Amino acid sequence: MNNPFGELGVDISQSELRETAYEILIGACRSSGSGKRLTYVSSSNSKERGQQLSPSPSMQRPVSSAASKVKKALGLKSKRKKENKTDENGSGALAVGELMRVQMRVSEQTDSRVRRGFLRVAAGQLGRRIESMVLPFELLQHIRSSDFTSEREYYTFQKRNLKILEAGLLFHSHLPLDKSQTAPQRLRKILQAASEKPIETGKHSESMRTLQNVVTSLACRSFDGSVSDICHWADGIPLNLHLYRILLGACFDVNDEACVIEEIDEVLEQIKKTWVILGIDQVFHNLCFLWVLFNQYLAIGETEDDLLCAADHMMVELVNDAKSARDPEYLKILKSTVKLILDWAEKILHRYHDVFYRVNIDKMQIVLSLGVSAAKILVDLSHGDGKQRKEVDVPWSRVDEYIRSSVRNAFSQEREKLISSRKSSKNPQSPLPLLCILAQNTCDLAFNEKEIYSPILKRWHTHATSVAVATLHACFAVELKRFVSGINELNPEAIQVLLAAEKLEKDLVEMAVVDSLDSEDGGKATIQEMIPYEAQAVIINLVKSWIQTRLDGLGEWVDRNLQQEDWNPQVNKGRFAPSAVEVLRIIDETLEAFFLLPIPMHPALLPELMGGLDKCVQNYTIKAISGCGSRSTYISSLPLLTRCSTGSKFHAFKRKDRSLMSPNRKSQVCGRNGDDSFSVPQQCLRINTLYNIRKELEALERRTMSNLKNIGFTNDENAPNGNFGLSTASCMEGIRKLSEATAYKVVFHDLSYVLGDHLYTGEISSSRIEPFLEELEQNLEVISVTVHDRVRTRVIVDLMKASFEGYLLVLLAGGPSRAFTVQDTRIIEEDFKFLTDLFWSNGDGLPADVIDKLSATVKGVLSLFQMGSESLIEQFKHVTLDDDGASAKSRLPLPPTTGQWSANDPNTILRVLCNRNDKMASKFLKKSFDLPKRTSIQSSHRDI
Repeated sequence: MNNPFGELGVDISQSELRETAYEILIGACRSSGSGKRLTYVSSSNSKERGQQLSPSPSMQRPVSSAASKVKKALGLKSKRKKENKTDENGSGALAVGELMRVQMRVSEQTDSRVRRGFLRVAAGQLGRRIESMVLPFELLQHIRSSDFTSEREYYTFQKRNLKILEAGLLFHSHLPLDKSQTAPQRLRKILQAASEKPIETGKHSESMRTLQNVVTSLACRSFDGSVSDICHWADGIPLNLHLYRILLGACFDVNDEACVIEEIDEVLEQIKKTWVILGIDQVFHNLCFLWVLFNQYLAIGETEDDLLCAADHMMVELVNDAKSARDPEYLKILKSTVKLILDWAEKILHRYHDVFYRVNIDKMQIVLSLGVSAAKILVDLSHGDGKQRKEVDVPWSRVDEYIRSSVRNAFSQEREKLISSRKSSKNPQSPLPLLCILAQNTCDLAFNEKEIYSPILKRWHTHATSVAVATLHACFAVELKRFVSGINELNPEAIQVLLAAEKLEKDLVEMAVVDSLDSEDGGKATIQEMIPYEAQAVIINLVKSWIQTRLDGLGEWVDRNLQQEDWNPQVNKGRFAPSAVEVLRIIDETLEAFFLLPIPMHPALLPELMGGLDKCVQNYTIKAISGCGSRSTYISSLPLLTRCSTGSKFHAFKRKDRSLMSPNRKSQVCGRNGDDSFSVPQQCLRINTLYNIRKELEALERRTMSNLKNIGFTNDENAPNGNFGLSTASCMEGIRKLSEATAYKVVFHDLSYVLGDHLYTGEISSSRIEPFLEELEQNLEVISVTVHDRVRTRVIVDLMKASFEGYLLVLLAGGPSRAFTVQDTRIIEEDFKFLTDLFWSNGDGLPADVIDKLSATVKGVLSLFQMGSESLIEQFKHVTLDDDGASAKSRLPLPPTTGQWSANDPNTILRVLCNRNDKMASKFLKKSFDLPKRTSIQSSHRDI
């Protein structure tokens, strides 16, 4: 498993870390002793042994024979009788120091060399505390090459200590490195040089003096910038944790890694003396010890449950530590460690049926405790990160998740086993359907859960049995639903399966109710979670599937056939599209087939069918009008606001090909090249189609209500929704959009060559409205002949609105190619009278009151053309100052274009002045708004 402490970033092997950890241990224990020289006794059986260097008194002390308090606290049992370890003099128990050497796999030769080095260090620095030294440097300085059997071994020793210095002072320093300091770079150069050539470590070595200065400046830094008495070289995270982990590894018997040594109390006492060097405290110790115990359990193959139990005890300590912890470095390591343990535990608990049985069920409780504690810590840490706290019972929610996951896994395995057995059976024609057998086996799973697992799980989840049976109920529901989806009607096999499902449901519900009697809601929540296996519900699902299949087919048909519809009025003699006829036929047949189904719940399912059909028709109407455009499609932005001049065209109309702009050209009623899918006749066909769909839907609604009465449903107050609300509204909206789009397309696109490009350009008397009226009349004739009489008036009214708007745009935004005088007013008014008469048609057209109402705006604007320039200027000033609130002496503001033309609109009056061909208007526009002269129109523009 990955190490949660993080990587060191330096090429240091585990054996090198172990030697360094042992050196730290020896140094720390010597520093804590009295300093009295004692005889060192080796554990070797060899009798030919010279006198060795002594360990500290604390490490020479014999181990106690009393029962281990640590083992008792961790729940560890003694695996064997304590061996009789004696020294060479037979004086009694083996010294702790010697035990640590053996446990850490350090040779006597190495141990002797290290102790000799520390004697030299102590001789040269009497009274100096161990935490005020940088041990790797001191050992480099005092352990000589003669202490090794070969120069290669000495060079290895030197490289190891330099790598430790690199890790502790550069990569994982106690304090962040200051970029302004030169010491880090100097140390890197020394290390680089040492990698190529060994450092000279003589007494007067310049290299060692340089190294000492650099190491001291880096190790003795403090938070306030002063020089500290304490050297920080091994207390940076994660270096200190890696070293401490190796020390804690000495707690496991070197000859039997599954066992914790009986002398663990004394060993831990010695190890804790390294805290001052490694920067370890109790909370870090608890964290590291937890990981060491847990990792050892994994390393030996997860066979020693005592180790897992001990890890669980340490996890309880961590739960308490985490509550008061504030150190971000600790919290980071804590989070990564606990996350690894939680992942391991959850991997097991999500499938505990595969791992635990009657014989090892006690282990399940340990894993659960470990996982739940880890989850609690992570949740508490997430709240400490500033995330919004939600009141969640972590043990309850986690165990609930484990139960559901493992039960689902067990059910799935049971199902696969049955399927495999059925496939390999020599008699595939079993008297019982597979789901009937699965129902019985599911019931057995539920009883096993209640008897074996629930007693353990109830410690964290009081209603574990209820959760398990509810999960099994849901699992079988999936299989039952899959079975039902493969049948079209009830048959003997289906009846057998439904009866078995009913019995299973009865047993599961009974178990859930008994388990939940002491809950606050009496088990209602669990029962509500168990959706019944009612036959009626199955039938409803089958009918819903039937409905959905029909709706999907209709939807696909609409998409496919609308793409092929050409909307040709000449082909469609009935004045509406064949695709609409087919859609209505399919809907009628679907409703008839629905009422022929042998089911008792037609009223309950009718809204779903009607709703789906309604959406299909709505989709048809939306697609039928897609691309028809709107008012904004055919009206461009208005041209720049300038004084009248020649050389510019009216850009408020969509442009057509130059070859089509002659006033004597043929009518554009049928489209540009005869294949325009949105020509006037084809738009009229669309309008007729939508109107006929609406009428036919009303007839279908009446037949549907009649069918409901025929099957005995007569309560009108509770009558189901049997109408086509969406599609009816969509038809009405579609007719409105088509009518408006048709009108504006005719005026601003099809007839732009006789309106925008012809009307009143140049000489007024020679560019009047007659060509426009001729073309418009032809379009009116097509509309009158084609459009259904119930919607014809709407289309003609929209066409009149568009004509009035186009006429106003010619007068007010026709560009500098149009110029008007007061004398032209008579012609303009007469032309507008011709336009309104066309729609009145001697009383055969639109009502006079409708025409008068819609022409009021145009007439109001025409009244401005009757006024002299002086009067127009005065009125413009009056309405502008009133609207803007400015004083009479201030400069007149340029009024914005609102598009709401009227005699009282400043922008409307200004546009009349812009098109007024006299000196007074020109002078006023030049003075007030600096509008350009006619000769400089292309070089000076003003935005409207």
